[in-house]
Amino acid sequence: MSKRFPILLAGLASLICAASPGAAEPTRLYWGDTHLHTSYSFDAFLNQNESADPDTAYRWARGLPVIHPYHRARVRIDTPLDFLVVSDHAEAMGVLRAVVNHREEFGELSGWAAVNRWISVTAIRLAMWAGHGSLVFRDLLPVKLDNWGEDPVLDPGNTPLDDSLGDISPTVVTSWNEIIDAAEANNEPGRFTALLGWEWSSIPAGANLHRVVVTPNGREQASQYMPYGSDQSQYPEDLWAWLDATSSRTGSQFIAIPHNSNISKGYMFDETTLRGEPMSAEYIQTRRRWEPVVEMTQLKGDSETHPSLSPDDPFAGFEPFEFYLQQEWQGYRAAVGDFIRPALGRGLQIGSKAGANPFQFGLIGSTDAHTGLSSAEEENFWGKMAYDSVPENKTGDSLGGVKATGWDMAAAGMAAVWATENTRQGIFDAMQRREVYATTGPRIGLRVFAGWNFDPQDAESPDLASLGYAGGVPMGGELTGIATAPGGIRLLISAQKDPKGANLDRIQVIKGWLDAQGNSREKIFDVAWSGERLPLPDGSLPPVGNTTDEATASYTNSIGAAQLATVWEDPEFDPGQSAFYYVRVLQIPTPRHSLYDAVALKIRAPEPYPAEIQERAYTSPIWYVP
Repeated sequence: MSKRFPILLAGLASLICAASPGAAEPTRLYWGDTHLHTSYSFDAFLNQNESADPDTAYRWARGLPVIHPYHRARVRIDTPLDFLVVSDHAEAMGVLRAVVNHREEFGELSGWAAVNRWISVTAIRLAMWAGHGSLVFRDLLPVKLDNWGEDPVLDPGNTPLDDSLGDISPTVVTSWNEIIDAAEANNEPGRFTALLGWEWSSIPAGANLHRVVVTPNGREQASQYMPYGSDQSQYPEDLWAWLDATSSRTGSQFIAIPHNSNISKGYMFDETTLRGEPMSAEYIQTRRRWEPVVEMTQLKGDSETHPSLSPDDPFAGFEPFEFYLQQEWQGYRAAVGDFIRPALGRGLQIGSKAGANPFQFGLIGSTDAHTGLSSAEEENFWGKMAYDSVPENKTGDSLGGVKATGWDMAAAGMAAVWATENTRQGIFDAMQRREVYATTGPRIGLRVFAGWNFDPQDAESPDLASLGYAGGVPMGGELTGIATAPGGIRLLISAQKDPKGANLDRIQVIKGWLDAQGNSREKIFDVAWSGERLPLPDGSLPPVGNTTDEATASYTNSIGAAQLATVWEDPEFDPGQSAFYYVRVLQIPTPRHSLYDAVALKIRAPEPYPAEIQERAYTSPIWYVP
């Protein structure tokens, strides 16, 4: 049954602020991006971003006007962020920018043999002038997997147990120090958090296995190491070993965030390690330590699930991106290891045999924009690469001949964290305890708690969050033991629309469990919705409607609800059965960024892209462990 309430100040305060058992102080909702590239990333620079540096990125996120790196117009984010991680690629960090600007400081570069094989100033200039910078990146990748798991690891210079900076390019050292300077200059505790990080960019045979490394520490610790890259090792175990050793040596804290799993060729959340070995207890413990959250949604598509993997979900396959980063186009094939929901089920399967779940992670969204501009707003979207900002450029090839255009990209996503304060440590701690969630762009306020004794009236309480913390566990938590009241698990859920955005259509609970044969199962429950709709005979909920005007790229909030809340009890709860639950909230349909472009260009909405989409939010799961 639907529950609709006006947005009262008391209810809003309850949603925003309450004490978390994992934190000493009340938690508040903060919005940010943990995955943004600037001109210091080689692929961003190759694709026309020559000027948007880390300082530009932080200034944009803080709400200041900046100059666009491609068309040079003054641009500005509509609503500033609370925090940002500049995550430039560790590999060749700042090198291409220095080469073209005649600022290179190569030295011997013995640790950069892989880069030296393909970089030349002439090749860089030609690629940039021709507008095919992605071709250089694409041509680095092998066509197929040869001797998978047996390829040699390059001598990293600063191996996990080496206390020195190693034989690193002076340009890379300079670039990292400049990134540190930009973060320190823009960090304002309590107002805006500039977090340090980088991307470890492993892409064996085009399987996207990247991780974004994030630290809450500043100059004191970060100046003692250089970012660890995939040129040092392609294997996540080696990255984790480096994080462990560097943490011990410098006092740094780290997490590594897997991203963009939808084009990982099934390897991101595989049944074995990347070397093809069974997951040991030590491996699972190490993976869970360093990777408490994963990226659910971003510009290169949504990684929740695929229609072929969740055929009974009518909302599966949101913003698909079916383009591998490799030399030859072989056709896209969705695999269990590519998507979050099937991976959560696989985690239950592995946990039932190994005694621990390697895929017990929280969910966030971020952009992966290479423009230096964190833009996830459909009507204020500046593309994946700098040249994607011009509508005419979105009709051609932009990823090296595999027919991926700027319209293939999603204007997504956002990281939402329930933190005790807007500081580096506060944001980082929230991610470590998984009290975070993802949206595809809108700032949908969302709380969910799991417990045994929530009452229906709790959904209407002005102290909803306090009741949730006192009576259960928040998103990202684990509920253990046996029920202390008749019935099953109860979820206390509250969702509010983006104050500047569209109304809400519905709240759904996605449940996953193992059947008696050990097979992964899933089911979707509509638990609260707008309007007076009634479920159809097959149990499905009729669509909310659509107010989108394709002629003007506009919509109205004449349908949907500003707020939805409910207490839902699992009608199929089995106290002896491990399970996970996460909440998905859908907005009413709104114009997609491709429709805004089409209206501006005075053309029909470009096919096969939808004219409108239903933006959404995904909470981190809550796990029930008997």
